[in-house]
Amino acid sequence: MGSRAPAATGRLLVGFRKWYYNAAGFNKIGLMRDDTIHEDGDVKEALRRLPEKVYNDRMFRLKRALDLSMKQAVLPKEQWTQYEEDVHYLEPYLEEVIRERKEVEEWSKK
Repeated sequence: MGSRAPAATGRLLVGFRKWYYNAAGFNKIGLMRDDTIHEDGDVKEALRRLPEKVYNDRMFRLKRALDLSMKQAVLPKEQWTQYEEDVHYLEPYLEEVIRERKEVEEWSKK
């Protein structure tokens, strides 16, 4: 019994994450999780570093989501962003920007 408990807990956690992901609603207007991150200075710098295609895809999703939101509409269910398809495309760039900013802050303290 003990060996199956972690697997069951893992499946339950993934199930909860998928439920929460769908409950958040941004996927129904075609957005990915990283599209919803508040744009502070670090995020703006990370966005600046994105490859052009990734940036353009993001802008398309945001424009489409804004249009749907204005119409109080959602995409057809087959076009919703799926939990498994949601790529954290901004995260590596954001982590790099934050790490660099912290290094600069540490140097300026010296």
